[in-house]
Amino acid sequence: MTTRKQKRAGRRAARDRKLATPPKVAGRILDAGLDLLDRQILDPRAVPVSTVDDLELTTPDDLAHLQAGEPPVVEALLTGPVLMTRVFGGRLPDSRFIRIPWKVVADPGIVVSLGVAADSLDASWTERWMRDHVIARIPGGRHDPE
Repeated sequence: MTTRKQKRAGRRAARDRKLATPPKVAGRILDAGLDLLDRQILDPRAVPVSTVDDLELTTPDDLAHLQAGEPPVVEALLTGPVLMTRVFGGRLPDSRFIRIPWKVVADPGIVVSLGVAADSLDASWTERWMRDHVIARIPGGRHDPE
């Protein structure tokens, strides 16, 4: 059995232990859960495209070979019809996701800004459909309020 003094000494040693400095990497380090997932995607004219539902990362085939000096790199943002999977559980098949290549992302800020127009992406069809078939039928939904 351990005594209170031994427990305190163990906690003190763990607190005083120095953490290793993180490795230097080229580029920007993002916390995927905080900085990317569930963010709205906008094109350069602030037209909504979709939301970030998942990420495609480059990693070694075997995750046991993932090294601290080589963190995963975001290859693409994935979006798709995930509402029902969030309600009932499960995951969409990979074929149902729409890929937005990371190279077209201009700024991953509060919203993920793209450097290409929304019309050039397949991911914006749901936003366009909602605008044309649902929002346009609401009185006053066809005109810009400005």
